[in-house]
Amino acid sequence: MDNLLAQVSSYYTEKIERFGAQPLGVDWNGFDGQVLRFAQLCKLLLPGSHFSVTDVGCGYGALLDFLLDNFDAFDYVGIDISEAMVDTATKMREQHSRSKFIVGAEPPHPTDYVVASGIFNVKLGADTDMWRAYIESTLEVMNRFSTRGFAFNCLTGYSDAHKMRADLHYADPCELFDMCKRRYSRNVALLHDYDLYEFTILVRK
Repeated sequence: MDNLLAQVSSYYTEKIERFGAQPLGVDWNGFDGQVLRFAQLCKLLLPGSHFSVTDVGCGYGALLDFLLDNFDAFDYVGIDISEAMVDTATKMREQHSRSKFIVGAEPPHPTDYVVASGIFNVKLGADTDMWRAYIESTLEVMNRFSTRGFAFNCLTGYSDAHKMRADLHYADPCELFDMCKRRYSRNVALLHDYDLYEFTILVRK
């Protein structure tokens, strides 16, 4: 698993060094899609009340900007396995006293919510079974470090076959919904209606 994460870290480090702090720097196509997927993940959060949130695979911290635009009171922790990502995020947002960025694969402490955007997509040369094991182990971590719930997105297995890439993982939304429902909570939502080739799962405790 360590070797797998090292490969992923190198992949994203190359992206941020090549493209800088923009969607291409975290391997997304554009800003509009990035905002749309953030909106799905943040349906987990309760507006109007203070909360704490950990952003797993935070990249350059774009989710923090979305939160600042849409929520009034929160504490934010961003973690990423790429040191270059964390360095970029930290330099860009030093003025935000209620946020911090940390290099790592696991949250430093529990928060109300844990979210992850895009971390399950780029499997590179990993085989499907290994990547699915990585997803399951990461969801266990997200569950353990969240007190009120967690949310994540994945590329969907319902994508057009001729557009699917061998280096990306396309998950079965029904399989992951069932797993979350059985393991983590009775309150699970599957969002697959927002015009991207992906889905979002919200787990409320």
